[in-house]
Amino acid sequence: MADETTSTPSTEQQAPSPRPSGPGGPRTPRPGGPGGGPGGRKFFRRKKVCKFCTEKIDAISYRDVRLLQQFVAERGKIVPRRLTGVCTRHQRRLSVAIKQSRNIALLAFATRY
Repeated sequence: MADETTSTPSTEQQAPSPRPSGPGGPRTPRPGGPGGGPGGRKFFRRKKVCKFCTEKIDAISYRDVRLLQQFVAERGKIVPRRLTGVCTRHQRRLSVAIKQSRNIALLAFATRY
């Protein structure tokens, strides 16, 4: 009887841990490397390069509707830099050209439903 009271408490009597951890613990790496899943990364995202810098287009004309339409979304919004990959300087010139083209009705402000 004396050795029953001095034995270590069983797992049923232990207090629960203060924060539950998911499978493998909170900081363990996922199987398959970065990106998770068994195959690792699903695709490689290429760094976006400014179209105007690569083609050495210096002036963006408001009359070039075919070029400007590539940077206007279907609903009429100007597509942001992070999606198109255009550099800051050309994005500013592009937005000015789109706004000028809208004002003289070469580009639509919004689409019809």
